[in-house]
Amino acid sequence: MRRYLSAIGLLAFVGVLFLFSYRNTKTKNEIIDKIEQSICQEEKVFTKSDWKKSHTKVCGLYVTGPIAGTEKMDEIINIINNSDANAIVLDVKDDFGNITFKMDNQYVQENEACIPYISDIEGLLSKLKENNIYVIARIPCFKDPILAKAKSDLCLKTSDGTPVTDANGNEWVNPAKEEVWEYIISIAETCCELGFDEIQLDYVRFPVGQNAEEAIYGVDTNDDNRQRYINEFLTRACDSIHRYNVPVSADVFGTIIKSNEDASHIGQDYVNLACSLDIICPMIYPSHYAAGEFGIDLPDANPYETINAALNGSQTVLSATPEYKCAVVRPWLQAFTATWIPDSITYDSYAINMQIQALHDAGYEEWILWNSKSDYSMGGF
Repeated sequence: MRRYLSAIGLLAFVGVLFLFSYRNTKTKNEIIDKIEQSICQEEKVFTKSDWKKSHTKVCGLYVTGPIAGTEKMDEIINIINNSDANAIVLDVKDDFGNITFKMDNQYVQENEACIPYISDIEGLLSKLKENNIYVIARIPCFKDPILAKAKSDLCLKTSDGTPVTDANGNEWVNPAKEEVWEYIISIAETCCELGFDEIQLDYVRFPVGQNAEEAIYGVDTNDDNRQRYINEFLTRACDSIHRYNVPVSADVFGTIIKSNEDASHIGQDYVNLACSLDIICPMIYPSHYAAGEFGIDLPDANPYETINAALNGSQTVLSATPEYKCAVVRPWLQAFTATWIPDSITYDSYAINMQIQALHDAGYEEWILWNSKSDYSMGGF
């Protein structure tokens, strides 16, 4: 905002000068040239290719709002300072639509979306920066029970008016509605103003499961149109966020790397997204792959082989995309034990280290660990 006010002030100043020096064309033109040069210097145009040359190579840990608002955050900072990690992905908006601190945002306040788990967000960001920790704002997009309840017209519903939900009854909002896009973008812009280093968008897709097939979107949502809506939303979000010279990442299903059917139905195309985003974050948790995937009997029990196969697939799929157009690939890795899977293994430091090694062997450098409780005491990184 300060940038735009500065530009407006300068232009107003030029107008005043015109009144007093309109006879002196040379002086007038010199002033205009200097003003334009000043504005151009103030405006930093974000480009993916330039950003990639000097960006921070992220090795990060996911952190929930409730954890970030307690003394446990100091433990996570200590873990980062004594490991190869250098970043956190902080829940700004959680999977239930709650904003995890008191946000100065009109739309958020109207929806009564704030639960201030983090009492002093500016203080937290300052502490993280003092420790040279790169801070990513995670913002789930189209699964948002808070927005769905606050704005009934944005809630995604079936023909009989029943909300479309996930398996736990959490409502989705309509990914085809621009009012939803603007709400998400406004939150991202507020995060940029606060000083977050990156915006990460999650649930950037159409819903699946439960009663999703019965959803009424109010527009044509065949598979091609679903991809178009997601791409248009991301283009608008990136344009807005890039004005702050901040990069944009998004989480995607790992299965879309090689499955056109999965990609089309949820509106995510791996190659298209890699061209639209600055960073693409495939969720390639071994526990999320079915038995036999990649020719592996039990992917969860073979973390190295599973991660390596998934990322070799990524390399193949993106091989035709020019380097300057292609997003940085930064996968989510598994830092939890999938106790619901028969014959699963414990994801201890060895299992995590094997995933990271597999990532390096596939030609990638960056990663993020997911543990829903933000418990990284197992180490391995």
